[in-house]
Amino acid sequence: MWAMKKFKMDCYEAAEQRLTGMNELDEFRLKAYESSALYKEKMKKYHDLKIEKREFMVRDLMLLYNSRLCLFPGKFKSKWTGPYLNTQLFPHGAVELEAKEGVRFMVNRQRIKIYFEYAESANEVIEAYYLEKV
Repeated sequence: MWAMKKFKMDCYEAAEQRLTGMNELDEFRLKAYESSALYKEKMKKYHDLKIEKREFMVRDLMLLYNSRLCLFPGKFKSKWTGPYLNTQLFPHGAVELEAKEGVRFMVNRQRIKIYFEYAESANEVIEAYYLEKV
């Protein structure tokens, strides 16, 4: 009451000013929400473009990500084990793998990747040069 008397305002004018201030805040909040939603949508499109689609076939050789190796970190230690033979593909991302011993087990498709064998010729030494002390 003292503020209205000091600024010589009518109580209806003060209530109207408060309502317009609250409406402006609501509009600002809605604009911020819309711009945030647009930003998230654009980032999702960009992220989805960068994801490689991995198609697995039966009889492919696979490497399995071993998450337990993260407990004992090593700089040069590989976290991938295998290769395993892909014996069956299930819907919703499940894959059945077979080890060399014949043991079969199911894993999530996100934990595997295709194993590419190295060519034998890449490991051969074509020419050898021996350096002698001068």
